[in-house]
Amino acid sequence: MENEKLVTVVIPNYNGINFIKNCLESVFHQEKAPGFQVLVVDNGSQDGSRELVEREFPQVTLVELDTNTGFCHAVNVGIHAATTPYVILLNNDTKVETGFVGALYDAIEKRPQCFSVSAKMLLWDAPHLMDDGGDRYTALGWAYGRGKGKPETDYNQAVKVFSACGGAAIYRREVFDTIGDFDESHFAYLEDLDLGYRALLAGYENWYEPTARVVHFGSAVSGSRYNAWKTRLAASNSVYVPMKNMPLLQLLWNLPLLLFGYFIKLIFFCGKKLGKEYLKGLAEGLKKSLSPKAKEMRRNRPIKRLSGYFYIQLELYLNIIRFLKKS
Repeated sequence: MENEKLVTVVIPNYNGINFIKNCLESVFHQEKAPGFQVLVVDNGSQDGSRELVEREFPQVTLVELDTNTGFCHAVNVGIHAATTPYVILLNNDTKVETGFVGALYDAIEKRPQCFSVSAKMLLWDAPHLMDDGGDRYTALGWAYGRGKGKPETDYNQAVKVFSACGGAAIYRREVFDTIGDFDESHFAYLEDLDLGYRALLAGYENWYEPTARVVHFGSAVSGSRYNAWKTRLAASNSVYVPMKNMPLLQLLWNLPLLLFGYFIKLIFFCGKKLGKEYLKGLAEGLKKSLSPKAKEMRRNRPIKRLSGYFYIQLELYLNIIRFLKKS
């Protein structure tokens, strides 16, 4: 059935007037793609971008939210509205190449145990350099994108990753019924890492696909790479992720390295004159980790086998080595 829709492309938008048109035009110029539809979830934009989508892209399903509810809530709305087997999440500050949708679909369709596939994200002003090649997580509590700032030609192999970057990735929709949605307590930052973590606990895989190419502006919503709001929120979630996903024994085992990682980050952000914001974020993360919602999510961890914890612990160690080797 040629017109059967297999993929829904979900694009969260908040004041994306400078990007959303180019993003949507690139999505609709796909070659050798399965049937797909596009859904934009607008987070209460005030800059005319919502009206632009409504006026210039009538083929797009537009969901309008009254206020900025954050990335997590917006994409959850989109995922729940989708009826296709697969969902692609795409940032509004991106432009995708013509084989993007087809490459992601083929990569996940051929791997039954795959939950997500991350695209090759390239820097907007230097597309010969990597922005993200799938995300890794370390026992230091640090998450990082593979290949940031390195030649994109060095990342032409499909590999397993800890999690897909939610800025440009495809997901098997039925798995959300097992592991849950994006955790809206994150609001933004590390929510995709948390989701990938839960998928690993449930026995699924996350992959990176180099033939799905997209250029990414980056920090279009937060305004800059380092700012008070982003620093506080990312710090909060860096505490929330391990405390929510690790059982007590594993958390205690990793605590020395986690504390060391937070200390190094504190020194770094003090150098950026954001040390107080980072400390505030750590405190907020601890408070969030002790909330009733976090306790409920700990009780409902989607673990299928004990060996899953050992596999993840090994990954946490290996990713420290990979980080130091910048691989």
